[in-house]
Amino acid sequence: MPAKKKISPDETAEPAAAPAPVTEYAAAEQANMPAAPVLPIPPAPPAPPAAPVYPPLAPSEERTWAMLAHLSVLINLFTGFGGPIAAFVIYLVYKDRSRYVAYHSLQSLIFQLIWWFGGGAIIGIMWAVVGALSAVLIGIVLIPFALLFTFVFALLPLGALIYGIVGAVQTNQGQDFKYWLVGDWMRSTLTAH
Repeated sequence: MPAKKKISPDETAEPAAAPAPVTEYAAAEQANMPAAPVLPIPPAPPAPPAAPVYPPLAPSEERTWAMLAHLSVLINLFTGFGGPIAAFVIYLVYKDRSRYVAYHSLQSLIFQLIWWFGGGAIIGIMWAVVGALSAVLIGIVLIPFALLFTFVFALLPLGALIYGIVGAVQTNQGQDFKYWLVGDWMRSTLTAH
């Protein structure tokens, strides 16, 4: 059996293409051309300013802002609606710096929305029903009940006011305060993320 001939890599490669001949015209053109100007490299655009990173709050600052979030319920006495706005602003400003302040400010916000605005909505709906039923005589009989419920539901904001002050005192003392039902719901919402 004849021996196989080994093929070297040079034998398998295709022959290289010959360089293009330089014509007299191309050589003359290259000789007469001025050198290409060297343009300076423009400086890189400045980096956008970094978002400010604020340090976390000290424990005493956390207690103070949590207390102020609970005391925002007092603003409702003068404005009727400013307390939830103040609690929401405290939340937006301090949510990234303190989970403690975020928890208490959201708790205060939700609690105020439920008790202040919820109580007012219940009273408004009740009187609208009594007014509509007054055309059928049943509404006239319901007026004493509507007055009683108005008095009871008007006490809800007063109770919320006292409850908010209790929350402010306890958070200022460093105790863990949570509103009934609202506190557990807010804690589970914040820890879920």
